[in-house]
Amino acid sequence: MIYEFDGYKPVVHESAFVHPQAAVTGNVIIGRDVYIAPGAAIRGDWGKIVINDGCNVQENCTIHMFPGVTVVLEESAHIGHGAIIHGAHIGRNCLVGMNSVIMDRVELGTESIVGAQSFLKEGMTIPERKLVIGNPAKIVKDVSDEMIRWKTKGTELYQQLPAQLHETLRECEPLREEPEDRPSQSLNYKTWGKAKNSES
Repeated sequence: MIYEFDGYKPVVHESAFVHPQAAVTGNVIIGRDVYIAPGAAIRGDWGKIVINDGCNVQENCTIHMFPGVTVVLEESAHIGHGAIIHGAHIGRNCLVGMNSVIMDRVELGTESIVGAQSFLKEGMTIPERKLVIGNPAKIVKDVSDEMIRWKTKGTELYQQLPAQLHETLRECEPLREEPEDRPSQSLNYKTWGKAKNSES
């Protein structure tokens, strides 16, 4: 659902995919190959939201701000299921873990990773390539090259997803039983623990 608000219409690049069950309102700019998942609420009613090329905003995320503030997701930012971004700036190629809360005036540095269910309080500045976890969140270590390779590969899957969805997503009636010849889905990505162990 795309909504004009107070004269502002969202701008969505033709290569991006906004799921019909997401809500994008007002002064929102969505770049190339961006994926916006079902249940995401992106509210550019009081300020501006810029979601740059290659980002993904997953199911049930909320992006909003206080009046007059601009929220920016730099290129390839990866916002996990259920996360809240409120008035923050998310750096290039960052990962925000599931159900995390990123509060106003947070500056999340390039290629930083926020662990699931973390709370970044108002005004925190996280330098580039830091791993941040906890409630309240603390920097626990530097992000390694190995972690960035893993994160980047996962984000690349989401960057390919909009084109796949434009091509194949359609409403349908469900089958009543599973066909015997139903193909298996490809295993083209491993969770962090499995990916780390396979490279060691």
